[in-house]
Amino acid sequence: MAYREIYNDWKTDPERFWLEAARAIDWAKAPEQAYFDQGPAGEWFADATANACWNAVDRHVAAGHGNRVAVIHDSPVTGTIRKLTYAELQARVASLAGALKARGVAKGDRVILYMPMIPEALEAMLACARIGAVHSVVFGGFAAHELAMRIDDAKPRAVIAASCGLEPGRVVHYKPLLDRAIDEAAHKPDFCVIFQREQEVAALIPGRDLDWHGFQAGVTPADCEPVEGNHPAYVLYTSGTTGQPKGVVRHTAGHMVALAWSMRHIYDIGAGDVFWAASDVGWVVGHSYICYGPLLVGATTIVFEGKPVGTPDAGTFWRVIAEHGVKSFFTAPTAIRAVRRDDPQGEHVRRHDLSCLRALFLAGERADPDTVTWAERQLGVPVIDHWWQTETGWAIAANPLGVELLPVKKGSPSVPMPGYDVQVLDEAGHPVAPGTLGAIAIRLPLPPGTLPTLWNAEDRFRKAYLSHFPGYYETGDAGYVDEDGYLYIMARTDDVINVAGHRLSTGAMEEVLSAHPAVAECAVIGVADAVKGQVPLGLLCLKKGVETAPETVVAEVVRMVRDQIGPVAAFKTACVVDRLPKTRSGKILRATMCKIADGADFRMPATIDDPAILDEIAVALARIGYPQARG
Repeated sequence: MAYREIYNDWKTDPERFWLEAARAIDWAKAPEQAYFDQGPAGEWFADATANACWNAVDRHVAAGHGNRVAVIHDSPVTGTIRKLTYAELQARVASLAGALKARGVAKGDRVILYMPMIPEALEAMLACARIGAVHSVVFGGFAAHELAMRIDDAKPRAVIAASCGLEPGRVVHYKPLLDRAIDEAAHKPDFCVIFQREQEVAALIPGRDLDWHGFQAGVTPADCEPVEGNHPAYVLYTSGTTGQPKGVVRHTAGHMVALAWSMRHIYDIGAGDVFWAASDVGWVVGHSYICYGPLLVGATTIVFEGKPVGTPDAGTFWRVIAEHGVKSFFTAPTAIRAVRRDDPQGEHVRRHDLSCLRALFLAGERADPDTVTWAERQLGVPVIDHWWQTETGWAIAANPLGVELLPVKKGSPSVPMPGYDVQVLDEAGHPVAPGTLGAIAIRLPLPPGTLPTLWNAEDRFRKAYLSHFPGYYETGDAGYVDEDGYLYIMARTDDVINVAGHRLSTGAMEEVLSAHPAVAECAVIGVADAVKGQVPLGLLCLKKGVETAPETVVAEVVRMVRDQIGPVAAFKTACVVDRLPKTRSGKILRATMCKIADGADFRMPATIDDPAILDEIAVALARIGYPQARG
């Protein structure tokens, strides 16, 4: 079936569509009904029982595929590569689950995981799923205060952590951060399990801390315990506007059905294929497409401990793809821009045999057409932008490679996936005409795999996502749909700026700036203006080796925006900076830069990759007349 047939098939009979999709899962008790109108946003497969670890690991061993490689750990930081077969993964997960069970961890108990990019992180996630515990992964190296907030919200029975994480040229000391977080938190876990890495052996607190290996000595391996379809698989915290993180809940059954469907239909990945999502287990991509998604379909997943550049160079991605036979590769546009900035001519690409690669998938932020074009030329494969959120857990809009490759429209993540009835609304909640910028919302119910609520915060869930547009889930993104039904995500709703009464997309301006041959990366923010309310300000990072003077580049991009968007944009100011402030997942911190430019107070973002960048931005903005904010 072609994409349009599949999408129409879902729209005609969603109940039948998702029950058929559910046949890809092994059930202890198969679902008789797909959708249940219960809870704030509905639930999926609530009458069924199943186990996510069985579906991700044990059933492949039972089917005779125990010798297939399940996990490849590629760590250029340590210079090591390690592989685990499905049989080995099963034994390790069952042992860890048995040890947790012996210490009293049971179905419904929460376990916080604070781990770097090592296979043991996946083992811990799967061990929780095996016994019905609810895992909550916190990005390794997160500040102690942020970890404490999550401990107090999730109230875990246990914490599983590593002694340290590794960054190029430095060791990140996890255990002292964990100790400080537990000291600060009102809730105290019963015990902590520490995986000691050879790069740093942490001191254990007697009576509370247990060694990963000693903890498992002599235990009885645990069997998989089926749970209800609407039993939480995990809670994943995402930043909230109030500073209090939001605990996104993921139900077990819908999560499995949606991920299995997406692996085959979006990424064209099945049993025995090698799939690589270059993300972190602390982010939703790591949950969906490093851990659960690839393993659910019997594929091989890569756990990568490195950086796009600097471990050791801008050819790391291509080395990993060639060495391990990656079929589909998934990363963030910012990673490709970093590679391009270091290797604009693609010399590293040509040093590797990438004939195994069928497609590059981009997500996490808007993929500007210039970056997509560069990657297409260098790799010679489709470069597929797709759009989704922590809350949805899988793609809202994509180009379904496993069904058919639709015509690529650069700047668009293509078309809605089954389950998502995407609408563009005005402020009053009315649909707007094609090509008109508006708030992007999804008509309820949301499909399987999306969040049914927030952890212990149902009222906050309703207020944040459901109250603004009754009958819809509010995505918080702004954009438009063209005449062919292709979706364009132009900015977060907060990044749509109002210039003298005109609502303008910062993403559209960034698209123009990034097309300048000297610009490697850029961001446009809206800053306060006494006359126009807001005016746009551009920040530019230049490619390495560029000989054009920065002031010349600024003058040229100002002219380009005037020519392509028009004088209405009032785009008159830009400055060149060495780098842009980002979260660890690669998202540019535009709102924080706005506050710096406006001289407003701001709270240091918990997810920022390098806080020192904000000082650099403040200095650069001060040079062109903007005050320094009070951080």
